Amino acid sequence: MPPLPILALAVASFGIGTTEFVIMGLLPEVAQSFGVTIPQAGYLVSGYAMGVVVGAPIVAIATAGLPRKTALLALVGVFLIGNLGCALAPSYGLLMAARILTAFAHGAFFGIGAVVARDLVPREKRTQAVSLMFAGLTLANVLGVPLGTALGQAVGWRATFWAVVAIGLAAGLAIQLCVPAGLPGARGRLVSEFRALGRWPVLRPMLISTLSSVSFFTVFTYITPFLTGVSGYSPQGVTGVLFAAGMGLTIGNLAGGLFADRGQMTTIIGSFLGIVAALLLLAAVAHHPGMTLAVLVLWSTLVFALVSPLQIWVVEAASDAPNLASTLNQGAFNLGNATGAWIGGTALTLGAGYAQLPLIAAAVSLVGLGLVLTAVSRTGRRMLSPSATRP
Repeated sequence: MPPLPILALAVASFGIGTTEFVIMGLLPEVAQSFGVTIPQAGYLVSGYAMGVVVGAPIVAIATAGLPRKTALLALVGVFLIGNLGCALAPSYGLLMAARILTAFAHGAFFGIGAVVARDLVPREKRTQAVSLMFAGLTLANVLGVPLGTALGQAVGWRATFWAVVAIGLAAGLAIQLCVPAGLPGARGRLVSEFRALGRWPVLRPMLISTLSSVSFFTVFTYITPFLTGVSGYSPQGVTGVLFAAGMGLTIGNLAGGLFADRGQMTTIIGSFLGIVAALLLLAAVAHHPGMTLAVLVLWSTLVFALVSPLQIWVVEAASDAPNLASTLNQGAFNLGNATGAWIGGTALTLGAGYAQLPLIAAAVSLVGLGLVLTAVSRTGRRMLSPSATRP
């Protein structure tokens, strides 16, 4: 049984993941409500992602001197206010503003939460603890998003945000009751912390995190037209495929934490190799529905096996600025989300087909793998040992 504090963090991450992704299932309802086009409503997705990118360093600075439990509760408060704003927004512009406000809590919560989860368990279980916290995010894709979408379609999209507010209240209560007080805030001065983040050993895993996200969203942003236009799935069939992929995300996240505590860099290298192979295979079997489903589940499992090991790599590399580094790495992931969507869209605009997107994503993953191998080659076999957690 996971420690109660980590379960409390997982409840909050479930709420954050639901509010981030459920809007994609509610775009037609939101567009009709405000009299905008669906592409215009789609900017609510991009606005959130960029809110995480911009908000991560701002909120990291604002919470730097706070005890970690206090900072977490404050971020849940921002999350609640933002989702209340979404539920009550009388105009598209105010809904966008509320989405961006909500996004400001995202990066810092996952950043500080990862440090808290790491510090609450023995060293040999640190990555597993972080993966359990992130399990809330992956479960949001499996349960929160489809249920939230169904609720919004049945009784109105605002009801979904009211439900997310309820999840946020439950998360705040769980953190208040279960997360121990007295967890310290950031050590030292912000200037010295930002100086620590300027070191290449810290920037390298952040860049790798970005590239892993770029690779994933180059394909996943366009997964519905890929499945319907290339693989031959019906719109109803896409729902089942995405559910299966969501299960892969959840399994991969937990497995990545388990294996990384036995060999962090081996897990990262193996995951990248598997991702490249899966993407090449996806391009080859894209016209076969059954094989496409199997490869998509494998691919999504491998992608999320990287999340917690990369997060721990950043935190350990920036041991003198863990809160700030962990938070900024969340911004790096979301920068990758937006960049991957842009790369995929640009490729399609220039004449590439949906079946070619996995090849582009594989090339991006190869760059990420190269950076990992460079890190290992510079430090020798020490990074491949099970006890190695600091590059």
